[in-house]
Amino acid sequence: MTAHLIQAARAAQHRAARAAAAVGSHHPLARLLLAAAAMTAAAAWEAGHRVTDLHPPRLHERAPRA
Repeated sequence: MTAHLIQAARAAQHRAARAAAAVGSHHPLARLLLAAAAMTAAAAWEAGHRVTDLHPPRLHERAPRA
């Protein structure tokens, strides 16, 4: 049951990020989607999931820029 919270939070975050990239983070739609993503992430947190459940560690890190 709680695995769907992680999927929902990840999907909400992706939608919000795409909207913010397309129209800017100050656009009303982007702000609405960012708020929805935050609420979904909070629900996952309250259900016992942690940030690492939503953002798994990267398999490889990028080399630092010079």
